[in-house]
Amino acid sequence: MTAPRSVRAYLSIGSNLGDRLGHLQGAVTGLGAVAGITVVAVSPVFETDPVGPDQPDYLNAVVEVETILTPRALLGAAQAQEAAAARVRAQRWGPRTLDVDIVTFGDQVVDEPDLQVPHPRWAERDFVLAPLAALGHPAVTPRDWIGVRPTGLTLTL
Repeated sequence: MTAPRSVRAYLSIGSNLGDRLGHLQGAVTGLGAVAGITVVAVSPVFETDPVGPDQPDYLNAVVEVETILTPRALLGAAQAQEAAAARVRAQRWGPRTLDVDIVTFGDQVVDEPDLQVPHPRWAERDFVLAPLAALGHPAVTPRDWIGVRPTGLTLTL
């Protein structure tokens, strides 16, 4: 029997309610505690303008992981972190304690009603691109980001 192939994946994390930094750290810690996920790196934390309805600013970061999970299982792990932060899905693009999205999963493409990988809007969102660039992601060239401000805050692995 062959061992599962490890895949490099990137997850975007964001919070604009409650202890924003605490929610982000909880996601990093929680993802790292899942069997089959190894957190490789975490970007610096950025404060960003919200997309959607009027709401507080977000803290955003990107988590780089190695995983033997499937995209569906990684989505389950991401949603478990949101549940642990008491995420409520009341309004599309509305405020939230924690949002965890799979940005990329190796070179795999998934197109299912509740899971699209790569994330369909990742390349349009500076709040995802700036943290990816900070991690040196090869698909992103650093530039001036709109509505994205460095905070000097960091998360621990």
